[in-house]
Amino acid sequence: MAFGSRAAGSGKHRGSSRLSRKTAGYAGIAALATTGVVGTLAAPAFAADSHGGPSPEDTGALNAVVVADGLQDDIEVQAATQQTAAESVAAQAQAEADAKVRAQEAKRIAEAKEKAEREAAEKAAQEEARKRANTFVAPVDGSYVSTQYGAGGGMWSSGSHTGIDFHADEGTSVHAVGAGTVVEAGWGGAYGNNVVIRHNDGSYTQYGHLMSLSVSVGETVTAGQQIGLSGSTGNSSGPHLHFEARTGATYGTDINPLAYLRQHGVGI
Repeated sequence: MAFGSRAAGSGKHRGSSRLSRKTAGYAGIAALATTGVVGTLAAPAFAADSHGGPSPEDTGALNAVVVADGLQDDIEVQAATQQTAAESVAAQAQAEADAKVRAQEAKRIAEAKEKAEREAAEKAAQEEARKRANTFVAPVDGSYVSTQYGAGGGMWSSGSHTGIDFHADEGTSVHAVGAGTVVEAGWGGAYGNNVVIRHNDGSYTQYGHLMSLSVSVGETVTAGQQIGLSGSTGNSSGPHLHFEARTGATYGTDINPLAYLRQHGVGI
């Protein structure tokens, strides 16, 4: 008991246990890992061993510091890899978005071009139709006027010629001088087989003494379309085409057919 009391009162300090030193070492490791201080700075804290060399606990602590540094490096590499992957994904997404925008723009341009071409084609077709509607031709190709308008004589009931005659052998193709609608097609008394057409401008033309007809009432015709073949039917002295221009569909509304054709651009 006296020995125990002397030992207790001797005033000597007992060295820290291995467990305490190990705990302190771990705390130092944690502090170093948190602050980023290089592991070698902690070496003096473990150099106070009574034998002047590192204890097993000290060596383990240093190894732990190295392991902690390695883990930190792995974390940084992983973070950098993830950042690179994220940037790659973002770049790919941006590239896809840009490609989509370019595709949409290309589609818009193509559609606009197609629309412009379609409208141009429609406009050209309308212009062509307008020209055809307003185009006039001679009723017989390569012919000439054999009897003038207003010529007198007993052959005509009115005492004068109400139209002009074009020279034409029997069976010569006879054309509509302009676009319009057939309002009469058949036997016309003194006119023989005849056709009357109402044109788009409201005027009328008549074709008489035909051998045969190629159109019927209500049919729409275009300038230059064949409507029959010339002949000598009705009150006729021989094969020819009797052509009249009128302001109405009936006899007695005749106007000068030669002037009419020339007004519509036909050079005769």
